[in-house]
Parts: sequence; structure tokens; C-alpha cells
Amino acid sequence: MSQINLNNKTFVLLENSKNGEVNSETRFNYKQEGTLVTAKYSGGTVLKGSIIGQLIASELIMLYHCITSSNELKAGKAIAQVSTNSDGRIELHLKWEWLTSEESGESVYVEHVPKL
Repeated sequence: MSQINLNNKTFVLLENSKNGEVNSETRFNYKQEGTLVTAKYSGGTVLKGSIIGQLIASELIMLYHCITSSNELKAGKAIAQVSTNSDGRIELHLKWEWLTSEESGESVYVEHVPKL
């Protein structure tokens, strides 16, 4: 399998642990140059957030931070398994933990393809 490219891809939430900050209104806009991956995200309970990471084969290792709609500054780390689902869209299956608290969880994101 060739390496998946996340450049100019938008992702939305499919599933999240109850202690996650992201909801269905949050949009993640990814950029990729080689193995370097960055993203900006916002929407729902997140005013602004950023991700920086490294994609090695099908694993995305990332650090992220955001400011929430309640003015809380949060930061965390995650490892995502990157795959393609049956309809050809990219999925990110994250195991994450906050660095600003003891909480951790799992999330699933799917590539958002606009309807024509």
C-alpha cells in the first residue's frame, strides 16, 4: 500500500470518548509535506486549535493544543492509525491523552468529502 497523503484533506468526527473536546461541528484542515503533518481545527466547542505531527507509514504521531469556547487552554498527544475505509475515504483512529489533565480516550475521524 502506498502512503496516504493528508495534504489539503478535511476531517470530521465519527466517534469520541466522553472526555474529548471535539464534536461533530469541529473541522480539521490538514497539510502535509513529506512526513511533516500540520492541521488547524475549529468549530463546536473549539475556538482554535493546531496539530503538528509526523506520518510514518500508516501511523501519525501528533501533538495538539486548543482553546475552547469556555476559554480553557488544553494540550495533548495522540497516535493515529491511518487507513482507508470501504468507500475510499481516509480514517484516523486516535488513542489520545491530555497533557493538561489525567484524561485519555479514543476518537475516530473520517475524511470529509463535500457533496457536489
